Amino acid sequence: MSLITEQIHSSEIGDILENSLKGKRPDINDCVRLLDSDDVHLMGLTAGYLTRKKFGKKASFVNNIILNYTNVCITDCKFCAFYRPPGDDEAYTLTLDMIQARIKTAWDMFKIRQVLFQGGHNPELGVEYYEDAFRMVRAKFPKVGVHGLSTSEIDMIARVEKSSTKEILSRLKEAGLQSIPGAGAEILVDSVKEIISPKKISSDDWLRIMEEAHSLGLPASATMMYGHVENSKDIAEHFYKIIKLQQKTHGFMAFIAWSFEPNNTLMQKEKIVTYGAGGLQLLKMISISRLVFDGLIPHLQSSWLTNGIGMAQLALQYGADDFGGTLIGEEVVSCTGARSTELTDQRIIDSIHQIGYKVEERDNFYNTVCMR
Repeated sequence: MSLITEQIHSSEIGDILENSLKGKRPDINDCVRLLDSDDVHLMGLTAGYLTRKKFGKKASFVNNIILNYTNVCITDCKFCAFYRPPGDDEAYTLTLDMIQARIKTAWDMFKIRQVLFQGGHNPELGVEYYEDAFRMVRAKFPKVGVHGLSTSEIDMIARVEKSSTKEILSRLKEAGLQSIPGAGAEILVDSVKEIISPKKISSDDWLRIMEEAHSLGLPASATMMYGHVENSKDIAEHFYKIIKLQQKTHGFMAFIAWSFEPNNTLMQKEKIVTYGAGGLQLLKMISISRLVFDGLIPHLQSSWLTNGIGMAQLALQYGADDFGGTLIGEEVVSCTGARSTELTDQRIIDSIHQIGYKVEERDNFYNTVCMR
């Protein structure tokens, strides 16, 4: 600790880091200064200290699958290589039997604790499709948590049903939905969204639907996709919109910052973004996330999916406390061709042990299942 303090005194961001160590959250201007600073190692030392103070040298993970139930989508986001328009030769939608078969295989082989439902904005799917799927999971696989549907997917279902998003959330919860991922946030600044996802819901709608979910007792993750057309002020605004909502509802269990992968996307073809943000930027985002959310959002994920296992190991020392989940059958990021997205529990356990940390397998709600 004395070494950190000594380095902090001579840093251009030393005042912010000293305040963080005293429990004072950086304000939005401090956040911009952190984002514009190159002193990533010192941010990481500070964030890592705060994380170990809370969790010790321990990292959690969830044994799960991502179930991409449909790739049919009418939103045409420029950052997505996964979607297909209705009627496309490569378009698909899984039947209930297909969903059950995939979950049964994952349960039998890996004893998964969570299934993440994630798909396109398919105008042919009404709320009963999702209700039937969630009821089936909870009835046949009671130890498997249902974590699913981004705010934009929920908005799509509401439009198909000509209903309110809150009514849809209420019905989905009754059918077995237990928690909501943060997808669809990207950057919560509409001038950014107009470039990368002009047909998707607005920043205010994302925040509104999340608040509705929290009010119904549905906890959630918050996310940020960085490394495209945003600037430091946009990222800082994103952080503080989430802080404001969390201070009101306390409904976010975790925050996940992940870098945009441009391969095979329209943004790459249009030369808007030609390469990913890289590992140093990941460590900066993880560290700043811990500093701004410390004492407010408990868990930060390592974002291994778009940055690889080696960077995830570093992220656990720069402020993250959760590795994230195993992935079997994931299709969204794998469509970019960036890297293999298959990862079993044993590879996660081994990679956490390699950095001298203890391993905790968790459930949907970050409760301990067992120590590994």
